[in-house]
Amino acid sequence: MEVSAHMKSVRISSQKVRVVINGVRGLSVGHAQNILTHSPKKASQLVKKLLDTAVANAENNEGLDIDELKIARISVDQGRSLKRMRPRAKGRSAPILKRSCHISVVVSDS
Repeated sequence: MEVSAHMKSVRISSQKVRVVINGVRGLSVGHAQNILTHSPKKASQLVKKLLDTAVANAENNEGLDIDELKIARISVDQGRSLKRMRPRAKGRSAPILKRSCHISVVVSDS
């Protein structure tokens, strides 16, 4: 049985999150949590929190055993960008894009 969890409009670039999720894709949940706990990146804390949510959903809603769960799918998509302007020389301006992303995790017992 598959159980999912989603995190939307996270204020971090999807490019930074992809580096972290590529390291835990397809692993067992316990091994992935161990890797994410000891990673120094900001995205690893966000992904670990989402993975813990998916595990809690599997345990409480579906009654699955935590020890048998593994990451079936994990993905990140680009979200909205906040557009800001930065003043430059001679009265000009340059755009600043503050990017966000949507992260989704699916854990499975098979």
